[in-house]
Amino acid sequence: MFPLFASMSDPTKDAKPPLLLSNTLTGTKDRFEPLREDFVRMYNCGPTVYDYAHIGNLRSYVFADVLRRTLTVNGFKVMQVVNVTDVGHLTSDADDGDDKMTVGLKREGLPRTLEGMKQLANIYTAAWLEDLEALNIKTPSALPRASEHVAADVALIETLMQKEVAYTTVDGVYFDVTKFPEYGKLGGIDRTALKDGARVAANDHKRNPADFALWKFNDTLGWESPWGRGFPGWHIECSAMAMEYLGKELDIHTGGIDHIGTHHNNEIAQSEAATGKPFARYWLHNEHIRIEGTKFSKSLRNAVTLRQVKEHGISALAYRYWLLGGHYKSPMNFSWSALEGAATALRRLQRVLVEELAKTPTGSVDATYAQRFLETINDDLDTPGALALAWQLVKDDNVQPADKRATLLHFDSVLGIGLRELAKSGTQTVSLQVVPAAELPQDIKTLVEERDAARADKDWAKADNIRDVLQTRGYSVEDAPDGARVTKTD
Repeated sequence: MFPLFASMSDPTKDAKPPLLLSNTLTGTKDRFEPLREDFVRMYNCGPTVYDYAHIGNLRSYVFADVLRRTLTVNGFKVMQVVNVTDVGHLTSDADDGDDKMTVGLKREGLPRTLEGMKQLANIYTAAWLEDLEALNIKTPSALPRASEHVAADVALIETLMQKEVAYTTVDGVYFDVTKFPEYGKLGGIDRTALKDGARVAANDHKRNPADFALWKFNDTLGWESPWGRGFPGWHIECSAMAMEYLGKELDIHTGGIDHIGTHHNNEIAQSEAATGKPFARYWLHNEHIRIEGTKFSKSLRNAVTLRQVKEHGISALAYRYWLLGGHYKSPMNFSWSALEGAATALRRLQRVLVEELAKTPTGSVDATYAQRFLETINDDLDTPGALALAWQLVKDDNVQPADKRATLLHFDSVLGIGLRELAKSGTQTVSLQVVPAAELPQDIKTLVEERDAARADKDWAKADNIRDVLQTRGYSVEDAPDGARVTKTD
């Protein structure tokens, strides 16, 4: 079921580098060691299915997929759970505003009933799964829906009530953060500095500004509970589903950086207060994608969906390639020209496989390149470095074509940019023509040199910014052994 690195021709099995991950909980890059030697329990925060996911949302799932693939290539079996939130997520991401599913019901003209919510969720869950497939994201081990786990939410809240860390008010059941002294330990949030109207909504019925809802009352819609009819809170849903599928202690929990301050700290507080055990040992968070200096957001109406990317004649895999060109912890600046540049680079890599190596039988994975790739990807998922290594391999005449083909396909077991599928079909999927530049103007040469220096320093944000500048001037850049290969686009 799980393709392990060691099950292939594994020239590095005796010298595997450690897998290092940036752990938000410790604030350091930590060596990954699971609770069980060969098995990883991983939970990834999933979508709220009231609308199409935008490409900023999708970055989280590409990141989680690369992480899963990296774990697998290191010999681990992975139980990956990605939740589907189809109830309980308020528009503020905290405890105020309309339920996002209700917003969707109004927009679609569907009845404000549980059946209406289910109908809405089915539409956008299917659309999200189509996006995952287009992005070559492996299907998670489990995709639990929040609406199907309300009983688990109620049971967890009952435990918190019994432990006297939760209390009822006129509008719901709340967690008392003062009963969990470590509240805010993820990301170093200072609970005492939180004020009504800042990160948390003003609510005269709460004991403390940072207290958060476990259950919200609703007389007309929802489920019955010991405290009254209503809905589970967004945070309790994730804890309940994670523990139901993965147990009380997880190895890895991921999400976007916007989840750190509220959602993930709340998950930690309620989970650890209930079980007395550490909830997750490694917390990983990806940065935002920005457009014109502002993060993608449905509320700002600046979001771009994968469907719109395809309408521009750019494949989903080209978007995945573009994402891998930036480190998951670095913000990325979206532009259509940058995406076209990624499509160009991916087309060239496909051409190598289809035109240059098509008639070559698959040989053996090159031991040196396999080791270098593992060292690169194990350094906190250094996908920009991994792509650069792939291009170095392409240009390396010392590697036999058959072995070059096998090694590229091995790389793709982690990168997931469609080379393995292409090797079977022989059909390229990215269509964008470019003309190589015979000579570069001095200002373009200077920018390329500055970008090479930034990449050498692993300053991914600066390198991405320079790439965007090059794109605006009509030049596409792809990484190669001698620094960078630059072409002038049509």
